[in-house]
Amino acid sequence: MASPERFSNLPDYAFPRLRKLLSDVAPGPDPIVMTIGEPRHGIPDFVAPILSRTVEELGKYPPNEGTPQLLAAISGWLRARHGIEVPPEGITSVNGTREGLFNAALALCPERKNGAVPRILVPNPFYQVYAVAAAAVGAEPVFVNATGATGHLPDFAALDRATLDAAAICYLCSPANPQGAVADRDYLERLVELAERHDFLIFADECYSEIWRTAPPPGALAVAMGMGLGHRVIMFNSLSKRSNLPGLRSGFVAGAAEHIARLRTLRSYSGAPVPLPHQRVSEAAWADEAHVGANRALYQEKYAIADRVFGNVPGYVPPEGGFFLWLPAEDGEAAARRLWAEAGVQVLPGAYLSRDTAEGNPGKGYIRVALVGPAGETEDALTRIRDTLYGKG
Repeated sequence: MASPERFSNLPDYAFPRLRKLLSDVAPGPDPIVMTIGEPRHGIPDFVAPILSRTVEELGKYPPNEGTPQLLAAISGWLRARHGIEVPPEGITSVNGTREGLFNAALALCPERKNGAVPRILVPNPFYQVYAVAAAAVGAEPVFVNATGATGHLPDFAALDRATLDAAAICYLCSPANPQGAVADRDYLERLVELAERHDFLIFADECYSEIWRTAPPPGALAVAMGMGLGHRVIMFNSLSKRSNLPGLRSGFVAGAAEHIARLRTLRSYSGAPVPLPHQRVSEAAWADEAHVGANRALYQEKYAIADRVFGNVPGYVPPEGGFFLWLPAEDGEAAARRLWAEAGVQVLPGAYLSRDTAEGNPGKGYIRVALVGPAGETEDALTRIRDTLYGKG
Protein backbone atom coordinates (compact mmCIF):
# COMPACT_ATOMS: atom_id res chain seq x y z
CA MET A 1 0.00 0.00 0.00
CA ALA A 2 1.25 3.48 -0.85
CA SER A 3 2.24 5.51 2.20
CA PRO A 4 1.92 9.29 2.70
CA GLU A 5 5.70 9.47 2.91
CA ARG A 6 6.00 8.03 -0.58
CA PHE A 7 3.96 10.90 -1.99
CA SER A 8 5.64 13.53 0.17
CA ASN A 9 8.98 12.50 -1.29
CA LEU A 10 7.86 13.41 -4.80
CA PRO A 11 9.48 16.61 -6.06
CA ASP A 12 7.31 19.66 -6.67
CA TYR A 13 5.42 19.55 -9.94
CA ALA A 14 7.06 21.38 -12.84
CA PHE A 15 4.89 24.50 -12.90
CA PRO A 16 5.06 25.38 -9.18
CA ARG A 17 8.83 25.00 -9.51
CA LEU A 18 8.80 27.37 -12.48
CA ARG A 19 6.78 29.96 -10.56
CA LYS A 20 9.35 29.88 -7.76
CA LEU A 21 12.22 30.14 -10.24
CA LEU A 22 10.75 33.23 -11.90
CA SER A 23 9.15 34.83 -8.83
CA ASP A 24 11.79 37.59 -8.62
CA VAL A 25 12.14 38.14 -12.38
CA ALA A 26 10.29 40.94 -14.16
CA PRO A 27 9.38 39.85 -17.70
CA GLY A 28 10.72 41.58 -20.75
CA PRO A 29 8.44 43.49 -23.12
CA ASP A 30 5.39 41.84 -24.73
CA PRO A 31 5.56 38.58 -22.74
CA ILE A 32 4.78 35.29 -24.48
CA VAL A 33 4.21 32.12 -22.45
CA MET A 34 5.40 28.88 -24.10
CA THR A 35 5.45 26.56 -21.11
CA ILE A 36 2.15 24.68 -21.05
CA GLY A 37 1.17 22.09 -23.64
CA GLU A 38 -2.38 23.39 -23.92
CA PRO A 39 -3.58 23.45 -27.55
CA ARG A 40 -4.73 26.88 -28.68
CA HIS A 41 -6.05 26.09 -32.14
CA GLY A 42 -9.79 26.35 -32.66
CA ILE A 43 -12.12 23.58 -31.52
CA PRO A 44 -14.05 21.65 -34.21
CA ASP A 45 -17.22 23.31 -35.53
CA PHE A 46 -19.44 20.40 -34.52
CA VAL A 47 -18.69 20.64 -30.80
CA ALA A 48 -21.03 23.45 -29.76
CA PRO A 49 -24.11 22.16 -31.65
CA ILE A 50 -23.70 18.69 -30.16
CA LEU A 51 -23.30 20.06 -26.64
CA SER A 52 -26.36 22.25 -27.09
CA ARG A 53 -28.43 19.40 -28.47
CA THR A 54 -27.45 16.95 -25.71
CA VAL A 55 -27.23 19.25 -22.68
CA GLU A 56 -30.23 17.63 -21.01
CA GLU A 57 -28.25 14.40 -20.82
CA LEU A 58 -26.36 16.00 -17.95
CA GLY A 59 -29.40 14.83 -15.98
CA LYS A 60 -28.38 11.18 -16.49
CA TYR A 61 -25.58 9.07 -15.11
CA PRO A 62 -23.32 8.19 -18.06
CA PRO A 63 -21.98 4.69 -18.71
CA ASN A 64 -18.58 4.43 -17.09
CA GLU A 65 -16.92 2.51 -19.92
CA GLY A 66 -18.44 4.71 -22.65
CA THR A 67 -21.60 4.64 -24.71
CA PRO A 68 -21.90 1.86 -27.31
CA GLN A 69 -21.70 4.57 -29.98
CA LEU A 70 -18.47 5.98 -28.50
CA LEU A 71 -16.84 2.56 -28.23
CA ALA A 72 -17.86 1.86 -31.85
CA ALA A 73 -16.39 5.20 -32.99
CA ILE A 74 -13.07 4.49 -31.23
CA SER A 75 -13.02 0.97 -32.64
CA GLY A 76 -13.62 2.41 -36.11
CA TRP A 77 -10.80 4.90 -35.65
CA LEU A 78 -8.41 2.15 -34.56
CA ARG A 79 -9.35 0.21 -37.69
CA ALA A 80 -8.92 3.20 -40.01
CA ARG A 81 -5.76 4.63 -38.40
CA HIS A 82 -3.90 1.49 -37.32
CA GLY A 83 -5.53 -1.32 -39.28
CA ILE A 84 -6.46 -3.30 -36.18
CA GLU A 85 -9.71 -4.80 -34.93
CA VAL A 86 -10.36 -4.00 -31.29
CA PRO A 87 -13.84 -4.98 -30.08
CA PRO A 88 -15.79 -2.82 -27.60
CA GLU A 89 -14.74 -5.02 -24.69
CA GLY A 90 -11.13 -4.12 -25.48
CA ILE A 91 -11.78 -0.37 -25.06
CA THR A 92 -12.83 1.86 -22.19
CA SER A 93 -13.51 5.57 -22.02
CA VAL A 94 -11.47 7.66 -19.56
CA ASN A 95 -11.15 11.31 -18.58
CA GLY A 96 -8.12 11.97 -20.75
CA THR A 97 -4.90 9.97 -20.94
CA ARG A 98 -3.59 11.15 -17.54
CA GLU A 99 -6.39 9.40 -15.68
CA GLY A 100 -5.97 6.28 -17.78
CA LEU A 101 -2.20 6.13 -17.36
CA PHE A 102 -2.60 6.39 -13.59
CA ASN A 103 -5.53 4.04 -13.09
CA ALA A 104 -4.13 1.38 -15.41
CA ALA A 105 -1.14 1.04 -13.06
CA LEU A 106 -3.51 0.62 -10.11
CA ALA A 107 -5.48 -2.02 -11.97
CA LEU A 108 -2.65 -3.96 -13.62
CA CYS A 109 0.52 -3.70 -11.54
CA PRO A 110 1.03 -6.79 -9.34
CA GLU A 111 1.99 -6.42 -5.69
CA ARG A 112 5.05 -8.63 -6.29
CA LYS A 113 6.92 -9.63 -9.43
CA ASN A 114 9.04 -12.78 -9.23
CA GLY A 115 9.02 -12.46 -5.45
CA ALA A 116 10.32 -8.87 -5.47
CA VAL A 117 8.91 -5.35 -5.35
CA PRO A 118 7.74 -4.67 -8.90
CA ARG A 119 9.59 -2.12 -10.97
CA ILE A 120 8.06 0.36 -13.38
CA LEU A 121 10.29 1.50 -16.23
CA VAL A 122 10.00 5.21 -16.96
CA PRO A 123 11.60 7.18 -19.81
CA ASN A 124 13.61 10.12 -18.50
CA PRO A 125 12.49 12.90 -19.15
CA PHE A 126 8.86 11.93 -18.83
CA TYR A 127 5.22 12.87 -18.23
CA GLN A 128 5.05 13.18 -14.46
CA VAL A 129 1.98 10.97 -13.94
CA TYR A 130 4.17 7.93 -14.69
CA ALA A 131 6.16 8.50 -11.50
CA VAL A 132 3.19 9.15 -9.25
CA ALA A 133 1.52 6.00 -10.59
CA ALA A 134 4.58 4.01 -9.55
CA ALA A 135 4.43 5.60 -6.09
CA ALA A 136 0.72 4.85 -5.76
CA VAL A 137 1.19 1.12 -6.34
CA GLY A 138 4.34 0.84 -4.21
CA ALA A 139 6.51 -0.03 -7.20
CA GLU A 140 10.12 1.04 -7.67
CA PRO A 141 10.47 3.48 -10.57
CA VAL A 142 13.46 2.94 -12.83
CA PHE A 143 14.29 6.09 -14.77
CA VAL A 144 15.85 5.28 -18.13
CA ASN A 145 17.60 8.25 -19.70
CA ALA A 146 16.55 9.24 -23.22
CA THR A 147 19.33 11.37 -24.69
CA GLY A 148 20.72 12.41 -28.01
CA ALA A 149 22.92 9.32 -27.92
CA THR A 150 19.82 7.07 -27.78
CA GLY A 151 17.83 9.04 -30.33
CA HIS A 152 15.90 10.71 -27.50
CA LEU A 153 14.13 7.41 -26.82
CA PRO A 154 14.87 5.19 -23.80
CA ASP A 155 17.07 2.15 -24.38
CA PHE A 156 15.19 -0.29 -22.15
CA ALA A 157 17.15 -3.26 -23.54
CA ALA A 158 20.33 -1.86 -21.96
CA LEU A 159 18.95 -2.51 -18.47
CA ASP A 160 20.34 -5.46 -16.55
CA ARG A 161 18.44 -8.73 -16.52
CA ALA A 162 17.46 -8.51 -12.84
CA THR A 163 15.79 -5.14 -13.42
CA LEU A 164 13.95 -6.38 -16.49
CA ASP A 165 12.81 -9.55 -14.72
CA ALA A 166 11.37 -7.42 -11.92
CA ALA A 167 9.65 -5.02 -14.33
CA ALA A 168 5.84 -5.10 -14.34
CA ILE A 169 5.13 -2.05 -16.51
CA CYS A 170 7.07 0.02 -19.02
CA TYR A 171 5.81 3.49 -19.96
CA LEU A 172 6.57 4.79 -23.45
CA CYS A 173 5.45 8.08 -25.02
CA SER A 174 5.65 8.37 -28.81
CA PRO A 175 5.88 10.99 -30.18
CA ALA A 176 7.85 11.76 -27.06
CA ASN A 177 7.06 14.57 -24.67
CA PRO A 178 9.24 16.65 -24.62
CA GLN A 179 11.71 15.64 -27.36
CA GLY A 180 9.33 14.93 -30.25
CA ALA A 181 11.11 11.67 -31.12
CA VAL A 182 9.05 8.90 -32.73
CA ALA A 183 9.46 5.21 -31.94
CA ASP A 184 9.59 3.49 -35.32
CA ARG A 185 8.34 -0.03 -36.06
CA ASP A 186 11.75 -1.63 -35.44
CA TYR A 187 12.03 0.05 -32.03
CA LEU A 188 8.52 -1.06 -31.08
CA GLU A 189 9.07 -4.62 -32.23
CA ARG A 190 12.23 -4.87 -30.13
CA LEU A 191 10.40 -3.46 -27.11
CA VAL A 192 7.49 -5.89 -27.50
CA GLU A 193 9.95 -8.78 -27.77
CA LEU A 194 11.67 -7.54 -24.60
CA ALA A 195 8.32 -7.33 -22.79
CA GLU A 196 7.44 -10.88 -23.83
CA ARG A 197 10.85 -12.20 -22.78
CA HIS A 198 10.70 -10.57 -19.33
CA ASP A 199 6.91 -10.66 -18.84
CA PHE A 200 5.94 -7.00 -18.46
CA LEU A 201 3.28 -4.73 -19.95
CA ILE A 202 3.93 -1.74 -22.20
CA PHE A 203 1.80 1.33 -21.48
CA ALA A 204 1.89 3.17 -24.81
CA ASP A 205 1.08 6.86 -24.28
CA GLU A 206 0.15 8.01 -27.80
CA CYS A 207 -1.66 11.27 -27.02
CA TYR A 208 0.51 13.15 -29.59
CA SER A 209 0.16 10.49 -32.29
CA GLU A 210 -1.86 12.63 -34.69
CA ILE A 211 0.57 15.56 -34.71
CA TRP A 212 3.47 14.58 -36.95
CA ARG A 213 5.86 16.05 -39.49
CA THR A 214 5.89 13.75 -42.53
CA ALA A 215 4.34 10.37 -41.68
CA PRO A 216 1.94 8.99 -39.06
CA PRO A 217 3.81 7.29 -36.21
CA PRO A 218 3.20 3.55 -35.87
CA GLY A 219 1.05 2.45 -32.96
CA ALA A 220 2.49 0.09 -30.36
CA LEU A 221 -0.71 -1.93 -30.06
CA ALA A 222 -0.88 -2.43 -33.82
CA VAL A 223 2.75 -3.56 -33.92
CA ALA A 224 2.22 -5.98 -31.03
CA MET A 225 -0.95 -7.41 -32.56
CA GLY A 226 0.90 -7.95 -35.82
CA MET A 227 3.43 -10.01 -33.85
CA GLY A 228 0.70 -12.04 -32.15
CA LEU A 229 1.56 -10.33 -28.84
CA GLY A 230 -1.24 -7.80 -28.51
CA HIS A 231 -1.68 -8.73 -24.83
CA ARG A 232 1.65 -7.00 -24.09
CA VAL A 233 0.47 -3.47 -24.95
CA ILE A 234 -2.08 -1.14 -23.38
CA MET A 235 -2.70 1.89 -25.60
CA PHE A 236 -3.75 5.37 -24.41
CA ASN A 237 -5.01 8.27 -26.52
CA SER A 238 -7.31 11.26 -26.18
CA LEU A 239 -8.96 14.16 -27.95
CA SER A 240 -6.90 16.82 -26.16
CA LYS A 241 -4.16 17.28 -28.76
CA ARG A 242 -5.74 15.57 -31.78
CA SER A 243 -8.92 17.66 -31.66
CA ASN A 244 -7.87 20.69 -29.54
CA LEU A 245 -10.27 19.60 -26.78
CA PRO A 246 -8.21 19.37 -23.57
CA GLY A 247 -11.12 20.65 -21.50
CA LEU A 248 -13.44 17.91 -22.74
CA ARG A 249 -11.44 15.41 -20.64
CA SER A 250 -12.11 12.56 -23.00
CA GLY A 251 -9.80 9.74 -23.99
CA PHE A 252 -9.62 5.98 -24.18
CA VAL A 253 -7.60 2.95 -23.19
CA ALA A 254 -7.41 -0.05 -25.54
CA GLY A 255 -5.88 -3.49 -25.20
CA ALA A 256 -6.62 -7.11 -24.43
CA ALA A 257 -10.13 -7.61 -23.03
CA GLU A 258 -8.78 -9.19 -19.84
CA HIS A 259 -6.75 -6.06 -19.03
CA ILE A 260 -9.54 -3.66 -19.94
CA ALA A 261 -11.98 -5.64 -17.76
CA ARG A 262 -9.76 -5.05 -14.73
CA LEU A 263 -9.49 -1.36 -15.50
CA ARG A 264 -13.27 -1.11 -16.00
CA THR A 265 -13.82 -2.81 -12.63
CA LEU A 266 -11.53 -0.33 -10.88
CA ARG A 267 -13.20 2.63 -12.55
CA SER A 268 -16.67 1.34 -11.72
CA TYR A 269 -15.75 1.82 -8.07
CA SER A 270 -13.51 4.88 -8.20
CA GLY A 271 -13.62 6.54 -11.64
CA ALA A 272 -15.84 9.42 -12.68
CA PRO A 273 -17.39 8.66 -16.08
CA VAL A 274 -17.13 11.18 -18.91
CA PRO A 275 -20.39 13.23 -18.98
CA LEU A 276 -22.83 12.11 -21.66
CA PRO A 277 -22.72 15.34 -23.69
CA HIS A 278 -18.92 15.01 -23.77
CA GLN A 279 -19.24 11.42 -24.90
CA ARG A 280 -21.54 12.55 -27.73
CA VAL A 281 -18.93 15.06 -28.87
CA SER A 282 -16.29 12.35 -28.61
CA GLU A 283 -18.33 10.02 -30.81
CA ALA A 284 -18.28 12.66 -33.55
CA ALA A 285 -14.63 13.62 -33.02
CA TRP A 286 -13.23 10.09 -33.37
CA ALA A 287 -15.30 9.64 -36.54
CA ASP A 288 -14.02 12.81 -38.26
CA GLU A 289 -10.54 13.31 -39.74
CA ALA A 290 -11.03 16.62 -41.57
CA HIS A 291 -10.48 18.74 -38.46
CA VAL A 292 -7.48 16.59 -37.49
CA GLY A 293 -5.76 17.18 -40.83
CA ALA A 294 -6.37 20.92 -40.61
CA ASN A 295 -4.97 20.97 -37.08
CA ARG A 296 -1.89 18.99 -38.11
CA ALA A 297 -1.18 21.41 -40.97
CA LEU A 298 -0.97 24.28 -38.49
CA TYR A 299 1.66 22.43 -36.48
CA GLN A 300 3.57 21.49 -39.60
CA GLU A 301 3.70 25.20 -40.46
CA LYS A 302 5.25 25.84 -37.05
CA TYR A 303 7.76 23.00 -37.54
CA ALA A 304 8.91 24.84 -40.65
CA ILE A 305 9.21 28.09 -38.69
CA ALA A 306 11.29 26.36 -36.01
CA ASP A 307 13.56 24.78 -38.61
CA ARG A 308 14.09 28.16 -40.25
CA VAL A 309 14.82 29.95 -36.97
CA PHE A 310 17.03 27.30 -35.35
CA GLY A 311 18.43 25.53 -38.40
CA ASN A 312 21.94 26.88 -37.79
CA VAL A 313 21.90 26.35 -34.01
CA PRO A 314 24.26 23.56 -32.93
CA GLY A 315 22.35 20.79 -31.20
CA TYR A 316 18.94 21.68 -32.61
CA VAL A 317 17.00 18.50 -33.43
CA PRO A 318 13.81 19.01 -35.48
CA PRO A 319 10.89 17.23 -33.77
CA GLU A 320 9.32 14.34 -35.66
CA GLY A 321 6.00 14.77 -33.90
CA GLY A 322 4.17 16.42 -31.01
CA PHE A 323 4.23 20.16 -30.41
CA PHE A 324 7.32 20.80 -28.28
CA LEU A 325 10.84 21.90 -29.05
CA TRP A 326 13.63 20.44 -26.92
CA LEU A 327 16.28 23.13 -27.25
CA PRO A 328 19.84 22.86 -25.97
CA ALA A 329 20.89 25.19 -23.17
CA GLU A 330 23.97 25.00 -20.96
CA ASP A 331 21.73 25.30 -17.90
CA GLY A 332 17.97 25.10 -18.39
CA GLU A 333 17.07 27.08 -15.27
CA ALA A 334 19.52 29.88 -16.06
CA ALA A 335 18.23 29.98 -19.63
CA ALA A 336 14.60 30.20 -18.46
CA ARG A 337 15.38 33.12 -16.16
CA ARG A 338 17.33 34.92 -18.85
CA LEU A 339 14.66 34.44 -21.50
CA TRP A 340 11.90 35.73 -19.21
CA ALA A 341 13.92 38.76 -18.15
CA GLU A 342 15.53 39.72 -21.47
CA ALA A 343 13.22 38.36 -24.14
CA GLY A 344 9.87 38.17 -22.34
CA VAL A 345 9.48 34.51 -23.34
CA GLN A 346 8.56 31.95 -20.69
CA VAL A 347 9.87 28.41 -21.20
CA LEU A 348 10.23 25.34 -18.99
CA PRO A 349 13.63 24.10 -17.76
CA GLY A 350 14.17 20.56 -18.98
CA ALA A 351 15.34 19.36 -15.58
CA TYR A 352 11.81 19.90 -14.26
CA LEU A 353 10.64 17.06 -16.51
CA SER A 354 13.47 14.69 -15.53
CA ARG A 355 14.99 12.96 -12.51
CA ASP A 356 18.58 12.74 -11.41
CA THR A 357 20.19 9.37 -12.17
CA ALA A 358 23.67 7.90 -11.85
CA GLU A 359 24.29 9.14 -15.40
CA GLY A 360 23.03 12.64 -14.55
CA ASN A 361 19.82 14.53 -15.25
CA PRO A 362 19.14 14.29 -19.00
CA GLY A 363 16.98 17.42 -18.99
CA LYS A 364 19.43 19.77 -17.28
CA GLY A 365 20.93 21.02 -20.54
CA TYR A 366 17.60 21.74 -22.25
CA ILE A 367 14.51 23.91 -22.25
CA ARG A 368 11.06 22.83 -23.43
CA VAL A 369 9.14 25.20 -25.70
CA ALA A 370 5.47 24.63 -26.55
CA LEU A 371 4.45 25.44 -30.14
CA VAL A 372 0.78 25.96 -29.29
CA GLY A 373 0.24 29.62 -30.23
CA PRO A 374 -0.50 31.20 -33.61
CA ALA A 375 2.21 31.05 -36.26
CA GLY A 376 3.08 34.74 -36.11
CA GLU A 377 3.39 34.77 -32.32
CA THR A 378 5.42 31.56 -32.47
CA GLU A 379 7.90 32.98 -34.98
CA ASP A 380 8.31 36.13 -32.91
CA ALA A 381 8.94 34.15 -29.72
CA LEU A 382 11.30 31.65 -31.32
CA THR A 383 13.32 34.46 -32.88
CA ARG A 384 13.64 36.10 -29.46
CA ILE A 385 14.81 32.79 -27.97
CA ARG A 386 17.41 32.32 -30.71
CA ASP A 387 18.72 35.87 -30.51
CA THR A 388 18.96 35.74 -26.71
CA LEU A 389 20.51 32.30 -26.23
CA TYR A 390 22.37 31.58 -29.44
CA GLY A 391 23.05 34.91 -31.14
CA LYS A 392 21.24 36.56 -34.00
CA GLY A 393 20.71 34.40 -37.08
